Amino acid sequence: MKTEIQIFTSEVFGEIRTCQVNNQIMFVAKDVATALGYTNTPKAIRDHIDDDDKLTERFVLSGQVRSVIIINESGLYALILSSKLPQAKAFKHWVTSEVLPQIRRTGGYIPTHAADGRDLSAVEILHRADAIVGRTLRILNEEAEDTLTATQVAKTFNMTTYDFNAILRDMGIQYRRDGHWNISDDLADRNLTRLRTHVSYSLKGQKKVKVYMTWTLDGVRFLNAKLGYPNF
Repeated sequence: MKTEIQIFTSEVFGEIRTCQVNNQIMFVAKDVATALGYTNTPKAIRDHIDDDDKLTERFVLSGQVRSVIIINESGLYALILSSKLPQAKAFKHWVTSEVLPQIRRTGGYIPTHAADGRDLSAVEILHRADAIVGRTLRILNEEAEDTLTATQVAKTFNMTTYDFNAILRDMGIQYRRDGHWNISDDLADRNLTRLRTHVSYSLKGQKKVKVYMTWTLDGVRFLNAKLGYPNF
């Protein structure tokens, strides 16, 4: 398969090579891992990225055919979220404010400029990135923006997600069936939880649907009363 490489350059992060496979934007995994400060890039790629989010592609690089691991946007965000280094946030801003919008709009990369042709300052670029991310999140979570995941609620109680779910199970508030958490039957009609659906696609075009339970604000207040933590 002939795949055209596009190179995006940042003074801070260096070169990031991208391409498109089956209409999906892909990134060279090693470039992303290096930009995020991972010292052992093969281990980072192996440990943090699901198999469905990466594949090996052959490219002509420096006159030679080489096999390169490329990752989709889900894999990109997995590396970003797993990075503990301060440059991860700045890298996310660069990708979301310049690289991804330009690929989607033009199929290539055009550096961000103001209407008068001048280069945007770092502050202006960050503001644009925040606006893009904010709009995207509002669209993706339009029907569930007033609910919180178990991970988000657990953080308000300074707990891990595992401990949080285990405590609620032991208290009879929820139970686990077929790999999913469910609110107890006697609490089901109190608007404490809401199901959220996430749809994604693998690199082979396979559709994956994940349905999981989230907590409403009423649910969080209920948990505060039960657990005794006045967080809301």
